[in-house]
Amino acid sequence: MPATQAFRRTLAVIAALPLLTLAACGYGSEAKDDDTAKVAAGAKKIDGLDSVKIGYFGNLTHATALVGVQKGIFQKELGATEVEPATFNAGPSEIEALNSGSIDIGWIGPSPAINGFTKSGGKSLKIIGGSASGGVKLVVNPKKIKTLKDVEGKRIATPQLGNTQDVAFLNWAAEQGWKVDAQSGKGDVTVVRTDNKITPDAYKSGSVDGAWVPEPTASKLVAEGGKVLLDESSLWPDKKFVITNIIVRQAFLKEHPKAVEAVLKASVETNKWINANPDEAKAAANKQLESDSGKALPADVLDPAWKSIRFTDDPLASTLHTEADHAVKAGLLEKPNLNGIYDLTLLNKVLKAEGASAVGDAGLGS
Repeated sequence: MPATQAFRRTLAVIAALPLLTLAACGYGSEAKDDDTAKVAAGAKKIDGLDSVKIGYFGNLTHATALVGVQKGIFQKELGATEVEPATFNAGPSEIEALNSGSIDIGWIGPSPAINGFTKSGGKSLKIIGGSASGGVKLVVNPKKIKTLKDVEGKRIATPQLGNTQDVAFLNWAAEQGWKVDAQSGKGDVTVVRTDNKITPDAYKSGSVDGAWVPEPTASKLVAEGGKVLLDESSLWPDKKFVITNIIVRQAFLKEHPKAVEAVLKASVETNKWINANPDEAKAAANKQLESDSGKALPADVLDPAWKSIRFTDDPLASTLHTEADHAVKAGLLEKPNLNGIYDLTLLNKVLKAEGASAVGDAGLGS
């Protein structure tokens, strides 16, 4: 299938996906006496805004958002402007929410950000910061797959057609010399697109032989007897690659730069706290997952998952460019024009005030 036709079909799939936001509590509704989520007395609204709507996934790779919400760090920086969090199950639905104005700022993977930017002709969003690296693994049934070569001929799950992990697995499979039709997932290895919530059950039933997935799904599979065959970080220089970025509606960035700067300051402060207090941060992330979904992660899933993720303010822009190239090679994307996808001005202003080094945009800045 020509790349153009494949790209159109991919966009059609993305456009058809429903909005999957979950009802989020008003911020501070679960606050305890030791939480910092309450609005400080005498606090003022940022840019005159009543609220800032923040989106993220219920994944540990989005722990900056989870912890920042749980510990009240976003609320602290936004003063009397209320934080309104919303959770999503998939990147396309978060992009849809961003475009419709249902959220203002979001934590999201690189592939949905690239698709959202290119589909809009560069008008919908900007990447304004980094959040996390790593946290993606190929987990397999050790009875069926003992070596990397054994993956050939097997059924491997990825979260969604064209999502970040789907692109990564297709690229890896191609590097092994295997041919796979990107759209159907059929070929020398079969790609089964399965929601992360369903993947553990699919693995237990034997309908898939493994999965290329983010945390905590990877560790859930290990808890079911799966074996980590490959950590994606081993495929990247310095073992670093972007898994989560921060994006913003361009109109919101233009109209409310002070609010965006406040969110970025909160994100930088949250990452600093996470890295200085990993055990407390892990517990805070799990507490917010429980608040959002009604279920916390057990220790045998939470602990190994947390260890594989690195939290960083650097968006690792060069790796996003590489991931876009992988999508092109897979036939899921025409070669995109990513010029202007980044605007790191406010992030670097925050980092400078913190005495930290500026981060780069790999030549893809505004």
